[in-house]
Amino acid sequence: MSIKAIEAVYPPGPAHFVGDGFRVHNFIPSRHGLDMQRMTPFIMMDYGAKFHFPPSDAPRGVGVHPHRGFETVTIAYKGRVAHHDSAGGGGIIGEGDVQWMTAASGVLHKEYHEESFSQTGGDFQMVQLWVNLPSKDKMSAPKYQAIENTSIPKVLVDNGYVEVIAGTFNGLDGIASTFTPIHLFNAHLQAGGKTVFSFPANYNTCLIVVEGEIKVNDSDEWVNQDHFVLFENEGENFQIEANEKSIVLILSGEPIHEPIAAHGPFVMNTRQEIMQAFHDFEAGKFGVLD
Repeated sequence: MSIKAIEAVYPPGPAHFVGDGFRVHNFIPSRHGLDMQRMTPFIMMDYGAKFHFPPSDAPRGVGVHPHRGFETVTIAYKGRVAHHDSAGGGGIIGEGDVQWMTAASGVLHKEYHEESFSQTGGDFQMVQLWVNLPSKDKMSAPKYQAIENTSIPKVLVDNGYVEVIAGTFNGLDGIASTFTPIHLFNAHLQAGGKTVFSFPANYNTCLIVVEGEIKVNDSDEWVNQDHFVLFENEGENFQIEANEKSIVLILSGEPIHEPIAAHGPFVMNTRQEIMQAFHDFEAGKFGVLD
């Protein structure tokens, strides 16, 4: 097996707010070299670096909005989020939990700071990822996977462990079901901890340092917290080593080689399908959500 080398390292860009509850740095698709076709099946990544929210009587968040044609994956590191959708999904995402919502043919959705967290305030840190669906699955029925941290399989590694959210690591399968081959892991490493990951050369592969500082392969350069690493589409294996207590989100997925038509909350294959999505939304076909 050959080494998968780094293609680029991205520091976080300027932060912006989504609604009034999510302060994020966008990596995919706004950064140069991280467009949807390059990163497929990962078509959007908003990274909410650690940010302290003061107490608030009115929960901050994002009001009702539609989605069609893809999945949203929310990974919580700090803070708590409440959410509801028009397909009957909903609940609380606590620290270490994952919300995996398949919008597919269309849902209305809202998400906001959980009430008790809103009242006390505190540090907030999350990742929201959009995962594209192949054309044959874009109009399938919406569904929801509520993944509590206690249910996520964990694999011990050198001075740490890896949470297997989706895909397979060291022979252990993740808990989330996916429409196309996707690997999604959280590596928790103490200082000096290290582990090796192996993915097919053609898979689009990246990581983000959620906490701490790491070294990739035999590089003399350390990758700092909140930085994003893109790997080349050559080679299979890479190693990460922690310089201090670290959390690293690792993503790798088989590319979906189809046209991408994206507009706002809709991601389809053609402009006509985007226009149909707007028509269906305005006609109330996405359901009702207060």
